[in-house]
Amino acid sequence: MRRVVRSLLSGLMFALPVAGCHSDARPAASVQSGTAKQYAVKGIIVGTDPAHGEVTVDSEAIPGFMDAMTMPYKVKDANVLQDLHPGDHMTGMLVVGDSGTLLDQIVITAQAQPDYKPQAQYHVPAPGDPVPEFHLTNQSGRQIDLRQFRGKALLVTFIYTRCPLSDYCPHMSRNFAAIDKSLQADPALYRRTHLLSISFDPAYDSPAVLRSYGEAYTGNYTKEKFEHWDFAAPSKADLPKLLEFFDVGATPGENHTITHSLSTAVIGPDGTIVQWYPTNDWKAEDVLNELKKVAGGTEG
Repeated sequence: MRRVVRSLLSGLMFALPVAGCHSDARPAASVQSGTAKQYAVKGIIVGTDPAHGEVTVDSEAIPGFMDAMTMPYKVKDANVLQDLHPGDHMTGMLVVGDSGTLLDQIVITAQAQPDYKPQAQYHVPAPGDPVPEFHLTNQSGRQIDLRQFRGKALLVTFIYTRCPLSDYCPHMSRNFAAIDKSLQADPALYRRTHLLSISFDPAYDSPAVLRSYGEAYTGNYTKEKFEHWDFAAPSKADLPKLLEFFDVGATPGENHTITHSLSTAVIGPDGTIVQWYPTNDWKAEDVLNELKKVAGGTEG
């Protein structure tokens, strides 16, 4: 069983100042999301320090950042520490900015001593995983589901239209717009691919709101026909299972904001996961190349 503990990013995050690879200093600065880099962390929990809001992890090597080592990491919400136990296996996202580091999106993949039943079973998408038949309502008010895109390479991401962080939802939508435009240069490839932006704010993101949002990002405004890129939202009842499958954490915040993680996936013509991107650091050209590779073997 997987226990999910989420301390999701917001616009401003308190952080642990960095001195080399570790520090005993208390937080005195902040990490701006616009300058932060993210690294996947995997390891075993050694202990927690609730007084200082830290968890010590015996982590595996983090490619491009540091070798395997045991060190304390600052977490955003000290309340998550009560769910972490020595010996638990975990994954997480290390957010590194100019002024500090923060361990976020902690997922317990194996418990040392199982002692609770998780409220949600979050799934970390992996190549080959079949995608369930999730139902959505798109910008035109039509019911769609993911199975209808079988036979095409499908690129999916998660957004909400009121997202205030330029390097989160708007960044995903700008990347999708660049990919959509590039694919138009090859009509055959265009027919073998499809883009889908899914909102996790169905209460506000109605078809009309999604249509307006989509028209702006495609750049076609009222002339947009949405033949290649859909903007859609699930029902409130269906939302939890959709977010759990794609490993998206979304928690209501202040002033109609939603504190959330990111998730972008390439789904193959057979309806299985090909590639998954859990951060905002993927490049449009890299995902475009992945889509071309996946769609290349399908029939036009």
